[in-house]
Amino acid sequence: MKKDITRLLGSICMITLLSTSVAHGQTMPEKPVGKEPRQDGGRTVAIFEERGVLTSKGTFIVEPSLQYLHSSSSRVAIEGFSVIPAITIGLINVSELQRDTFIGALAFRYGLTTRLEVEAKIPYVYRDESIREREFSQPSSSDIIQNSEGNDLGDIEFAIHYQLNRGKGGFPYLVANIRVKSRTGNDPFEVEREILQDSNGTEIGEVFKEQPTGSGFWGVQPSLTIVYPTDPAVLYANISYLWNIERNVGDGFGRIDPGDAVGVSFGLGFAINDKTSFSLGYDHSTILKSSFSNSSGTDAQFDQIQIGTFLVGLSQRLTKKTTFNLSLGMGVTDEASDLQLTMRFPISF
Repeated sequence: MKKDITRLLGSICMITLLSTSVAHGQTMPEKPVGKEPRQDGGRTVAIFEERGVLTSKGTFIVEPSLQYLHSSSSRVAIEGFSVIPAITIGLINVSELQRDTFIGALAFRYGLTTRLEVEAKIPYVYRDESIREREFSQPSSSDIIQNSEGNDLGDIEFAIHYQLNRGKGGFPYLVANIRVKSRTGNDPFEVEREILQDSNGTEIGEVFKEQPTGSGFWGVQPSLTIVYPTDPAVLYANISYLWNIERNVGDGFGRIDPGDAVGVSFGLGFAINDKTSFSLGYDHSTILKSSFSNSSGTDAQFDQIQIGTFLVGLSQRLTKKTTFNLSLGMGVTDEASDLQLTMRFPISF
């Protein structure tokens, strides 16, 4: 569930820096930063999921987006004991998982003032998962293969962003953010499941018959974004804390605390010309220990999960009011998605 729990983690797609003056090394204006790219050819720097310059007062932005994620993993579960280091007596279960996720979303942002912005995001999720398992220590003529898919509304998100300062005297811009994630998507604890059995009828696992499209938990995520213009690039960093609100699921599951998450990201954006820019960054999240307990007295706690992703982005202004943003994420830890490809088309009114 790592992606269901974490990659709710923020969805603001780009930072726009006000002026060509940054790219040319000129002095930044004394007024608050908060405007969309200048209509006279000012440069835009796309910096993935942090936002350092807010939508200007009275400006409304509609942003359709499409995201594709691919994950694969191989796991070996051993239930037995070793006689000598090379021999294990018991059950050895080998499983391979392939998961593809498509998320189409529509985001809306509106500038209430030059420093305050509100946002809403409505996602639609399609997920396909394939699991192949085999008992390595038992005679078997074929693998156990389970395929499942699901598509429906995802978890709707709401956010508020407030610029704390004006960046005078060479000081970086600071933006405070708070994001709330609902659980409007299909609950992973309510979708139908299937018990996997081996050729002898022994239960070896449980899988979804239909893939969930939501995490099943409300989440609140405060964060702070830091943006520092330095000719000819823009440096950025973001630190966040995600509070996943525990819930009594019932139906034999009991009370589940999915674990909070601490996130940090950093990188730079570089303007190539008046219309094109690219970005490099790294995003890392630590999912703290999760736990559950039920009425039968069963208690369990699971270790931390580390999710690290290297990001490469490209931004191209198509018209005065439309921009195309493309970012590629590559997982650098075992729990991260192998591939994360995102396309966004912000349109300002």
